[in-house]
Amino acid sequence: MRALLQRVAKAEITCAGGHRAAIGRGLVVLVGVERSDGPADVLQLLGKLPHLRLFPDAGGVMNLSLLEMNAAAAGNHATSAPDSPGGLLLVSQFTLHADTRRGRRPYYGAAAEPAQALPLLEQLAAGLRAAGLSVERGVFGEQMEINLVADGPVTLLLDTRVV
Repeated sequence: MRALLQRVAKAEITCAGGHRAAIGRGLVVLVGVERSDGPADVLQLLGKLPHLRLFPDAGGVMNLSLLEMNAAAAGNHATSAPDSPGGLLLVSQFTLHADTRRGRRPYYGAAAEPAQALPLLEQLAAGLRAAGLSVERGVFGEQMEINLVADGPVTLLLDTRVV
């Protein structure tokens, strides 16, 4: 699985079917599921994503995770009530597995089919909620518009194939 994380001041998603979701300060996470991915890949992301230190502490150093970003240690960088986690906007993104080595048209053959990808994304969302995060989502398979205000910018790529 690949997850592209973008730290944001705020983000909003509008889906073709009318669904809308929004977060304040937090992370937009674009997730691509590969054909070879399974529950172990979800567990690997769950072990890393909520705990990455991407938010500033009281001294302005990226020392706080999404779960800790509004803790007392955040000082004036906190934007919500103490001990309130930041928001997370989770978006399915099969194009993260595009192969561009040949020609000019990306090949998406490594991306998982919806029947495989959707249950893994559901498992990821449920695990993030169980960890204590507020998770908003787009609608799987729909055309989506994402508006975000990048914070930093801070952008990271997590790949469960890279050890």
